[in-house]
Amino acid sequence: MSITSANAVLMLGVNNVFSSPQQIQGFATDDAFDTEVQEIGETMMGVDGFLSGGFVYTPVSMGITLMADSPSTNFFDSWANAERVIRDKYTAFGTIFLQGTGRKYAMTKGFLISAPVLPDAKKVLQPRKFTIRWERVLPAPV
Repeated sequence: MSITSANAVLMLGVNNVFSSPQQIQGFATDDAFDTEVQEIGETMMGVDGFLSGGFVYTPVSMGITLMADSPSTNFFDSWANAERVIRDKYTAFGTIFLQGTGRKYAMTKGFLISAPVLPDAKKVLQPRKFTIRWERVLPAPV
């Protein structure tokens, strides 16, 4: 089995906007989606040279990059516009299935953090990168 990203399936829903998950399509050529490394520990060195550490929860930032003509940009534009109307935030949920690895991930309580209003215009219209910050992204049973 190949580890191509071409057969990855990203499904997203937004409470009170898109109650049933929508398949996100039309990813950019070399940048479909990414997540930042999650810091899961905090350490502090005492003045006597002993290191202490502890577990901390941190959110997971996820970038989703779509071609300028992706039909899924409507999903993000609708979400952002709905928030402008109510002047509040809606929460998202979703799943990613990576066929190449046979792994599925569940994403809970996501907030839309950044959404470009239109694609940059160069020789051709450029991809748009949207950012969602998730409370949790965890492996899920397939």
